[in-house]
Amino acid sequence: MNNLTSLNSIGEFGLIEEIKRAVSLKNPSTIVGIGDDAAVIEPGKKRIVVSTDMLVEGVHFDLTFCPLKHLGYKAVAVNVSDIAAMNATPTQITVSLAVGARYSVEAVKELYEGMQIACENYKVDLVGGDTTSSNSGLIISITAIGEADPETITLRSTAGENDLVCVTGDLGGAFLGLQVLEREKQAFLVNPDMQPELENKEYVVQRQLRPEARMDVIHELRELGVKPTSMIDISDGLASELMHICQQSGKGAVIFQDKLPADPQMLDTAEEFKIDPVTCILNGGEDYELLFTVKLSDYDKIKNHPDITIIGKITAKEEGLKLVTPSGNAFPLKAQGWQHFQE
Repeated sequence: MNNLTSLNSIGEFGLIEEIKRAVSLKNPSTIVGIGDDAAVIEPGKKRIVVSTDMLVEGVHFDLTFCPLKHLGYKAVAVNVSDIAAMNATPTQITVSLAVGARYSVEAVKELYEGMQIACENYKVDLVGGDTTSSNSGLIISITAIGEADPETITLRSTAGENDLVCVTGDLGGAFLGLQVLEREKQAFLVNPDMQPELENKEYVVQRQLRPEARMDVIHELRELGVKPTSMIDISDGLASELMHICQQSGKGAVIFQDKLPADPQMLDTAEEFKIDPVTCILNGGEDYELLFTVKLSDYDKIKNHPDITIIGKITAKEEGLKLVTPSGNAFPLKAQGWQHFQE
C-alpha cells in the first residue's frame, strides 16, 4: 500500500507550509524568514557576500545512488563552501526547487531534512526560496548569504609573490567515490539483486555524497591570527582552482607532487581503478576543500596545523604554473578538471 502523499494533493502553498514548519531561525541578522514576499536581513556594519549554485539531476547528481537526505546536505554544503572561500561567515540561504510530479511530499521533505541538518551544522538560516514544477528532473538552486568585516574578506585576486600555497584536508577522494558509485550502479543495472560492494570504500563514497564545507578551518585561521592573501574552494580540481588564483592575481606558482595530501583509501581505490592518483588530486574536483595562500611570515602559525598542508609557493607571472615531481623535474601544470557545456 502506497502511503506517500502526492505533491498535487497539497499544492505549492501546502508544500511551503510543510517546509516552513521544519525550519527554525537562529541568526540575529534574520528579521523575517519564510512566509512573506521577501526575507528581511539586517547585517549591521558588516559587508554582505552572496553566492548562488545550482544542482541539476543527471548533471550534478544521480538519484540511483544519491540519497535525498545526502543530496540536501550537499546542496547546502557546496554553497557554504563558497562563502567560506571568501573568509566570511554564512548566515542565510534561500532554496529554489523545480520538482517533477513523480516526487512525493515525503521525498521533498527528506531532501529538506538533509538541508536542515546542514543548516544546523553551519549555523545558517533557511529564509525563503521558490518551488515550481519540472518536466526534466529535479533542479536545486541555492543562494547563500554571508557576512564579514570589510578587512577580512579574501579574494582570488590578491595572492602575492613568495606567498605559501596551502590546502585543507586531502584531495581526490570525491572523484574516486564517484567512480565507485558508477561501477556499483552498472552492476545493479545488470543484476538488481546484487548488493553494492562498498567495503573499504566508505570514505571516498562519503566524500562524493556528503562533502563538508571547511568553515572549521576558517574559524581556526582567525584564532591563529592568519588572514589568507587569496582563497578559493576546490570544486573543479586543484589545478583549475590554482589557475584561477594565479590568473586573477597576475602570478605564477610552483607546487610539489610529494606534498599533495592524499588519503590511503583514495590511493588504494585509484590503484584498483588503474587511475593515476595525482590526476585525481589535480583534476578530480568536488572535494570542497580550501585552496589558499598566506604570507611567508605566517609559516610558523600554520606549520603544525593537522589539517593544512603547504604544497608550494606563488611565483612571478612569467614563471607560469609548474608541478615539481619527487625527482625534481618541473612540468607545466594544466587544468583538466570539470568542464561545463561539453558536447
